[in-house]
Amino acid sequence: MTVNKNIEIFSESEELELKSSTGELKEAMISISAILNRHRQGRLYFGITDKGKVIGQDISNNTIREISRTISEKIEPKIYPEIDELLIETKNCIRVSFSGYDVPYSADGRYYTRIGDEDRKLSAAEVTKYVLETRLKNLRWDTQPFPDASIKDIGSAKIKTFLKIAGLSARTAANALENLNLSVKGILTNTALLLFAKKPEKFFHNAKLRCAVFAGSSTSFIVDRQEFTGDAFFLIKKAEEYILKNIYIGMRVEGLRREDIPEINREAIREVVINAFCHRDYFDPDSITVLVFKDRVEVRNPGILAGGLTIQDIRTKKVSKRRNEVICDIFHRAQYIEKFGRGISFILEREPDAQFEQVGDIFISRFLRKNVGDNEDGLADNLANGLVDGLVDGLVDSQQKILQLIGLNPKISKRELSSKLQISETAVDKNIQRLKERGYLRRIGNHKAGYWEIIKR
Repeated sequence: MTVNKNIEIFSESEELELKSSTGELKEAMISISAILNRHRQGRLYFGITDKGKVIGQDISNNTIREISRTISEKIEPKIYPEIDELLIETKNCIRVSFSGYDVPYSADGRYYTRIGDEDRKLSAAEVTKYVLETRLKNLRWDTQPFPDASIKDIGSAKIKTFLKIAGLSARTAANALENLNLSVKGILTNTALLLFAKKPEKFFHNAKLRCAVFAGSSTSFIVDRQEFTGDAFFLIKKAEEYILKNIYIGMRVEGLRREDIPEINREAIREVVINAFCHRDYFDPDSITVLVFKDRVEVRNPGILAGGLTIQDIRTKKVSKRRNEVICDIFHRAQYIEKFGRGISFILEREPDAQFEQVGDIFISRFLRKNVGDNEDGLADNLANGLVDGLVDGLVDSQQKILQLIGLNPKISKRELSSKLQISETAVDKNIQRLKERGYLRRIGNHKAGYWEIIKR
């Protein structure tokens, strides 16, 4: 297809190569591989001299086919360029647009790199070093490009919020991402999408958070289950909120001011959640999981400690190894983490009994709950261990779950029951009334200061 092109000044650069004709196909292959190895994308024209003069190119039925075949045979790994016929200054020319991220690329078995407008052959030692460095970089999920996404997929409001917190400025979202090394030549990286996409779950199935509450110390009886999708900042917030919502909150009064004190230190909870998103293995399709048991809270993330570290190392030697350096850098700029990897020390200073464990390829952070009292020893244990035969026999599912939730928190409100069960408050009232009529439940005290009591049979 011939396209009319306005007059343009052509000058060779690190991303642009000019060839007088397809008689220079061999040299063209060298230039393509060199540009790919240096910049991952570029353009090459046939019919323009290296001085930028448009002289045209004879084009037959086989010309485009020959260029395509030569690229396929000579360039490794394979690339799939766009080849167009152009009319430039009334002369027929050919443009080859190419890109590739599986570096290094060779031309007829030899490796080159682009320095200015010249192609320089790499020595054997340079090739070895280049391959090792490239392979190591490609092993990192957070630096990999995602060519199928575009700047339209990025939430500009998210970028603006981040820039304000980080004390940075940029003309556009695209400019901000480039300055943060989250895009390369307009190609977004995985990190850009994970943190700032409008819908990260569109690109990554594991951009989600799974949460659950259990009646006892095992997973036998589930009380609540929720799943959230979104960017990593949003998911961190939801994880923290979910834990605080489902553990006990005490109160301390200083003067005229009341301060809520959760049974697990709030800062320690936040640090564990952030660590999970910083250090998880994003190649793993599994998700980060928050589990609230009667006696403990666990945050589980796919991916054991990086760099061969052990639990003993991180607890006693105070060392860390970052799996996702770019993600950690953005979290640091957003004031989520320190630069020096003090996460474990920070957690242990606030929760000395915190536990860490690696099971298979899962890393588990665990907090022991402090307020496991008589109320939890009622229905929660009985349901989990089967000690009270027939307590829930004949009850519908909503009524069983109401008893389980009350067993965990006798002061739970009807509004909270409605939210957790995802039924109306009217339906909650009807089920509670039925439980009272059947002798399973009674109210102690008034509406505001009272609590529910499960009647054991």
